[in-house]
Amino acid sequence: MINFDEEIEKFQPSLEIDQAEDVINNNDLTDISDILKDLLKDNND
Repeated sequence: MINFDEEIEKFQPSLEIDQAEDVINNNDLTDISDILKDLLKDNND
């Protein structure tokens, strides 16, 4: 039978996932909310 507590203690995430997470979190991408904010700001000015 699988001892889940033991397996969780042994778990180590893949380095590729850690690297991808850093890239995703550090990207400053413009999304639709940023575009709408700019449009509303320009419209109010």
